Amino acid sequence: MTRTDSNYAKRAALRPAELATGSVMAALAVAFSVVGELVPAAGALQFIAIVPLAVIAQRHRLRALTVASTGAVVVAFVASGTGAVISMVITAVIGGIVGRTKRRGGSIVGVLAQSVLAGVAFGAITTGLLFLLEPLRTLIISVIDNSIRGTTELFARYDAFADAATTFADGASTVLRYWWVLVFVSTFVGTVISAVFAWYVLAAILARLDGLEQVDSLGPVNDGPIGPLPVRLRGVSYRYPDARADALDRVDIEVGEREFVAVVGANGSGKSTLARLLVGAEPTAGTIDRPGVPGLGLHGGTALILQHPETQVLGSRVGDDVLWGLPIDEQPDADGVEALLAEVGLSGYAARETSGLSGGELQRLAVAAALARRPRLLVADEATAMIDPAGQRHLVDVLAALPRRHEMSVVLITHRITEAERAERVVHLERGAVVDHRREWMAPAPMHPPLAESPGVGPVVLELRGLGHVYARRTPWATRALTGIDLAVHRGEGVLIVGGNGSGKSTLAWIMAGLVAPSEGTATVDGAPISSKVGTVALSFQHARLQLQRRTVGEDIAAAGGPEVGSREVSFALDSVGLDRMMAGRRIDQLSGGQMRRVALAGLLITRPALLILDEPLAGLDPPGRREITGLLADLRRSGLTLVVISHDLDGMESVRTRTVTLDSGTLVGTPEGVTA
Repeated sequence: MTRTDSNYAKRAALRPAELATGSVMAALAVAFSVVGELVPAAGALQFIAIVPLAVIAQRHRLRALTVASTGAVVVAFVASGTGAVISMVITAVIGGIVGRTKRRGGSIVGVLAQSVLAGVAFGAITTGLLFLLEPLRTLIISVIDNSIRGTTELFARYDAFADAATTFADGASTVLRYWWVLVFVSTFVGTVISAVFAWYVLAAILARLDGLEQVDSLGPVNDGPIGPLPVRLRGVSYRYPDARADALDRVDIEVGEREFVAVVGANGSGKSTLARLLVGAEPTAGTIDRPGVPGLGLHGGTALILQHPETQVLGSRVGDDVLWGLPIDEQPDADGVEALLAEVGLSGYAARETSGLSGGELQRLAVAAALARRPRLLVADEATAMIDPAGQRHLVDVLAALPRRHEMSVVLITHRITEAERAERVVHLERGAVVDHRREWMAPAPMHPPLAESPGVGPVVLELRGLGHVYARRTPWATRALTGIDLAVHRGEGVLIVGGNGSGKSTLAWIMAGLVAPSEGTATVDGAPISSKVGTVALSFQHARLQLQRRTVGEDIAAAGGPEVGSREVSFALDSVGLDRMMAGRRIDQLSGGQMRRVALAGLLITRPALLILDEPLAGLDPPGRREITGLLADLRRSGLTLVVISHDLDGMESVRTRTVTLDSGTLVGTPEGVTA
């Protein structure tokens, strides 16, 4: 194979994003189609099944739709037989027509014209197949005839409908004698109607997506010889579409060969924007000089690791994930995979299921998958934000050692001073500009004496007794998350539950909020099962953005409080979390990480919960943001609100907690009822 042929093959192969999108959308299409095929009352779902495949056609190449549709047809056949196959083929073609027309900027007229041709073809093919497959034809006609007879006999029992039922039965029998006309016309009309329906539904979906703030596209960054290092940014600025100010403002930095560079700054200072420029995005002003293209995701190019490890793992097994997306001729053998895993501290993990890994292990797996591509530049954007202290230290050790072991440089974006101190250089961003690094900015929250149990601490509000939980119980995949938890939380307390990744903290949070019923033991709030009083205990998610569902701050808080909440109540809720009332009109996607957490808390507090649970409230926040949130929690605690904070991060929590309990491998360690320093 020539070099040109090899490059063509790589371009022709499906990209990981196309594979992932195709898999998810094809699964949705099959689910809708099969349910619509098997459940008469749900027949309308077959129309909806077109939309996921139309999304593939609108956003990706035709080959992505072809592969996804082929997989959907095979699964549909296994699940429901020949009828589902015919339905899925028609669904795929209509989805392709609608999606491709939308992608090319066409109109409903083009969809109608193509769907008419498709309807004629499908009608003719379906009729011809039924002519050839006499047993299938006989079965279908018998099913329709029996359905008609049953319906007729049901209505004939009532004198008022007897004549109409007889007339209907006679007419249906006549139509069935000309079954080929019925099949052709129904297939033709169904195809056209389905295409029109899918066109308008797809348009509504795309309009909704266009209303959301879009992540900037990296563009065609891999066309040309790969050469990411050294990279020099000269007077670089970047402004997002529709933004009023630059996210980066005249930045001058350089990353050379075999360097370990840390980038620090507050939330919203432009760190992630800088990461995108380093991996290939084009600036809106200034120049970026490299020997070649960044080669994002390619052998010898650039690799990017993000802060949420679960979003980066695609393989079901650890070894499969290391190889995911690599061309066959670039995949390491089994020994090579084991060597990569050993380098990141996952020796012997190749056959392990990725679903059973902790957050720190998932991040190390992401590094191993990046190293499989032999990158010259590795950018880690807040890669330690969601993992426990032990995992943070291990991951930074791995990253710091890479420039010494390989011909590569590492750029680590972080909020933690201990991590920044490991770097050879520190780049400090403030409001999009590079400033002199101020070490004190990254200092942890000031130490405060722990709150003693005050007269405000009252009777037990939440109680767990003999609590245990097993996921996938009574199946071969059963996994125990919690065992023998005994814990009582008194009104007015501030309980801090600490533990490493995989210790069961999030499972415990969901059970205490009533969102998951425990497999064993009891969980009660004010003496009643928590699962029967969902909403009495409020839960703040680890990822605050997932909890904010409306367009603006005010809309989101009002929606959380219910229809009786007006602007007055929204203003009071903003006051309670220390936000300016003018922020009610701000868009959610314009907020910093700390502001998002405050808005999420405001939406929870407006419901007046008996107890508030916060799952990793400091994750991903810069030092000023952490100080803001710990200060807010201390104020809420002093106002009498009962708090349970689940975290692996202790900085600043002295002003919030009345006691601390430790969760280790699903079991509480120590004396849960005691007060600890």
